[in-house]
Amino acid sequence: MSATSVRPVPRRLRWAVADGVTLTGRAVAHWRRQPGQFVVGLLFPVLMVLMFGYLFGGAMSVPGGGDYREFLLPGMFAMTMLFGIESTYAAVATDAARGVTDRFRSLPMTSSTVLAGRAAADLLHSAAGLAVMLACGVAVGWQWRSGAPGALGAVGLLLLLRFALIWVGIHLALVLRRPESVVMLQILVWPLGFTSNAFVSPDTMPDWLAAVAAWNPLSATVAACRHLFGNPGAGGDTFPAQHAVALAVAWPLLLIAVFGPLAVRRYRRLGR
Repeated sequence: MSATSVRPVPRRLRWAVADGVTLTGRAVAHWRRQPGQFVVGLLFPVLMVLMFGYLFGGAMSVPGGGDYREFLLPGMFAMTMLFGIESTYAAVATDAARGVTDRFRSLPMTSSTVLAGRAAADLLHSAAGLAVMLACGVAVGWQWRSGAPGALGAVGLLLLLRFALIWVGIHLALVLRRPESVVMLQILVWPLGFTSNAFVSPDTMPDWLAAVAAWNPLSATVAACRHLFGNPGAGGDTFPAQHAVALAVAWPLLLIAVFGPLAVRRYRRLGR
């Protein structure tokens, strides 16, 4: 193989990276111009912590004992990652409805680059939101008890879950292409969040609901984070509880493997 035949590949890769950075910067520029919406998105999970931690926390018990707020916070971290799917959907659906996506498709950019730029921007937003949540947790008395490596591992699992849900949101937005349909998405997101171990232990649920909660992808991340942070409520006798860290990696990778190609394929077929 000649040297000239391999040169275009690195060049295409450089252009792809440059295009992805440009599109990520576009989303960041929108946040700078609309700081109110950005700040509200960061503070809504804080309100949830205050509501559940202080209004309802006195009536909650933790399996094996322990402070409910320390039990709650890993669940709220994961819920924040889940709620982010709505902002991803709204941004992508709005671009599609306004014709912005069609203009992107007319430019000499690969479809994966356009979607990767969106995913990178939303992951940055989620990292900022998670930082706010961690600070809020510390302010209300939560702390990690297993050292920095475990805490960093838990943060990595939370961002991995968010990255997977970004691709779910992108695909659904490209299928529906209507910003107002975010209400339909909320109907799916809220039951998924509440039928998990984020707020209460599955041991307190009826047997059939406990099984659903135990195998909920969100529950895997929550249980893994409780274990890695050293917070109460980690562990259990079920298979998902005993292999929480492995499932917290496997579930997001499965979602990425399914919805990533589906989103790219749907983007390429827009307008057909």
